[in-house]
Amino acid sequence: MHVSFFVGLILMNKKEISLKKILQELSEKLPKFEDGRIDYSTSDKAPVLNCFVKFESQILILKRSDKVRAYQGLWNSIGGYLDEPVALEEKVLEELREELGIMPDLVLEIKKGKPYEFNDKNIQKIWIIFPVLIELKIKPVVKLDWEHTDFKWINQTDLKNFEIVPGLEKILSGVLVD
Repeated sequence: MHVSFFVGLILMNKKEISLKKILQELSEKLPKFEDGRIDYSTSDKAPVLNCFVKFESQILILKRSDKVRAYQGLWNSIGGYLDEPVALEEKVLEELREELGIMPDLVLEIKKGKPYEFNDKNIQKIWIIFPVLIELKIKPVVKLDWEHTDFKWINQTDLKNFEIVPGLEKILSGVLVD
C-alpha cells in the first residue's frame, strides 16, 4: 500500500541547480558538526542524494529503521545528506559502501537525474533531491547498516505495493531506463 502525503513538487527546469552553490549558501547559514559537515537538523531545506540500485530488471528498495530521523518504517532507496563539498559520484560510492556493503568495483554505470526540490509539508522540509541510478555488474550480497531493517529486489511496477517515502516513484521514474 502506498502512503499518501500532501506534498508540493517543484521542478527546477528553468534554472540549473548547482550542488556547489547550494552547499556554499547553506554552509554560511547553518551549524557544522565537529568534522566540518553541515548540520541540517534545524534547517527547513536540505540537499540529499537519493540513489536507486539496479541489477538487470530489478531495483533494490530498503525499509527505513526506527533509528533514522524521518520516514521511519517506510521503503526508500539509499541516500544521504549532501553535507560536504565532494563530487556526487564520490558520495554515491560512499553511501553504497556504508548502507549496503557494496564496493565500487561492482558498479557498471552511474546515471544522474535532474535535481529538483520536493516540499514535504507534513514534516516542513524542502528536500533538494539529486536523483541517481546505479547499475551493478552482478547481484551483490547486501549488508544493511543501522539505517535499514530490510531490503527487497523488486520490479519497478511493484513499487506501488509498498509504503514508500513521499515522491519515491517520481525519483525512480526520473532515472530508470527500461
